[in-house]
Amino acid sequence: MFFPVLLTTGSSNVGLTSAFLIPYTLMLVFGAVPLFYMELILGQFNRQGPISLWRICPLFKGVGFCAVLVAFYVSFYYNVILAWALYFLGSSVSAELPWMHCNNTWNTEKCWESIPINDTNKSHTKNLNDSSRTSKHTPASEFFNRAVLEMQASNGLHEMGYPKWQLVVCLMLIYCMLYISLFKGVKSSGKVVWVTATMPYVVLTILLIRGLMLPGAISGISYYLQPELSKLRETQVWVDAAVQIFYSVGAGFGVHLAYASYNTFHNNCYRDCIITTIVNCFTSFFSGFVIFTYLGYMSYKQGVHISAVATEGPGLVFQVYPEAVATLPGSHLWSILFFFMLIMLGLDSAMGGLECVITGLMDEFSDFFKQRKYSREIFTLGIIIMSFSVALINVTPGGIYMFHLFDTYSAGISLLCSALFEAVAVSWFYGLDRFTQDVEAMLGTKPGMYWRICWKFISPSFIICVVMFGLFYHQPLQYQDYFYPTWAEWVGWGLALSSILMIPTVAIIQIMKTKGTLKEKLALSISPVEEHEQIRTSKLASRFKAKHWLFV
Repeated sequence: MFFPVLLTTGSSNVGLTSAFLIPYTLMLVFGAVPLFYMELILGQFNRQGPISLWRICPLFKGVGFCAVLVAFYVSFYYNVILAWALYFLGSSVSAELPWMHCNNTWNTEKCWESIPINDTNKSHTKNLNDSSRTSKHTPASEFFNRAVLEMQASNGLHEMGYPKWQLVVCLMLIYCMLYISLFKGVKSSGKVVWVTATMPYVVLTILLIRGLMLPGAISGISYYLQPELSKLRETQVWVDAAVQIFYSVGAGFGVHLAYASYNTFHNNCYRDCIITTIVNCFTSFFSGFVIFTYLGYMSYKQGVHISAVATEGPGLVFQVYPEAVATLPGSHLWSILFFFMLIMLGLDSAMGGLECVITGLMDEFSDFFKQRKYSREIFTLGIIIMSFSVALINVTPGGIYMFHLFDTYSAGISLLCSALFEAVAVSWFYGLDRFTQDVEAMLGTKPGMYWRICWKFISPSFIICVVMFGLFYHQPLQYQDYFYPTWAEWVGWGLALSSILMIPTVAIIQIMKTKGTLKEKLALSISPVEEHEQIRTSKLASRFKAKHWLFV
């Protein structure tokens, strides 16, 4: 499960608040949840990974490769967030939190500190007048940008620099934890999830109770719940909502296909879908309360409107929140709790993504792996090393620009395309009637009209509209004040297309390697592999009858 409010790195509901909930809810009800349920059914019924299960419709096996590639690409930058969190966790055990004041070697002359005055909404400031105060130069933001990322040593993608050794160590520790959790399969990862999935709720509850005691907390919650309906006119809001909910639910990544393949045949996956969706939505909404409680406090402390404090992407977690906890009594404890929680919930999602890659490829090439005794351990190590090697580029001084490039292109349009073709393949080629019979065989009842209509019409239509909006109203890529060069955007689109093009490429290969006329090739490619012999036999029989009739 992905926790969008805390770990999202793209455009989020932070600046849009409750107006974002309208497209978010629509995409949830008519897009992500039906496809989430579909993935649970597919994985559980076929008991195959995200690639090999497309034996049910070989023409669309490329959808599985697309999902696996998307999950692999996400690991290149998602695990870097955990490395940052580990760095902050280590920094939290120092004598004084390093992002509390402006007297450090990495601070600039523009750095300013705010000191709240008793019970008023005004604040004194050090170093700068009110007109010069910006969120870019608070102690926490300068610690993240200059001490952790060392952005001052790079002017863009053309000047990446060398990896920072402290972040390399943190990143290596994260990948070591992932390997320990994954190398034995679900036997090891399942036990770890018990800790990673429950710990965040305990910490979030503690932080919410503490946050509600702070001045300005109520104004933060009011801002969170106050809709800005004018934002709904922006097409990017709808695109962000779709990508955000698919990230949150995990549909399109192939993760659920991988995990559901380990379920018993008669497991109630409908109940799992409903419970998981409710828990996911509650977690998103609940964590939003926690974040905006502290944003309200920061607004009160700095004497500015909350819209000037709220930020998107990694700045929310690594700039605003550290500054908030730095001013609390027992700040070391709150900081340690928060970043430990962040690592726990991040590991949960990171394990799911890499498990999709490992299970998908091992199931597809099972004949190769069965010949080797320790294949799971060695293959998992290989995947970990490859992902780690690419992720290293994100811990250089210019790494944040590559990080943002990965975040924008690796799992945006490509993730939606994976979900779209998955719905089309099952509903229109494998056949909705056959699919409902599969559900009845497992659960004893057929899926309701809502599910069937969403699978065949509504969900694909929603995704097509969002993808078209994303393509036609694409904004030039930028991070803060840095505008990406044209070649960088082409690299980003190349990354996105490398996964999307797996769908037509594999389809063409499948048709070419299938024997028969073009019509027979297509018929066999959209039919389950188990029925191919029956189809060939029936065609041979019909040909024999035709020749016999002509002879007579």
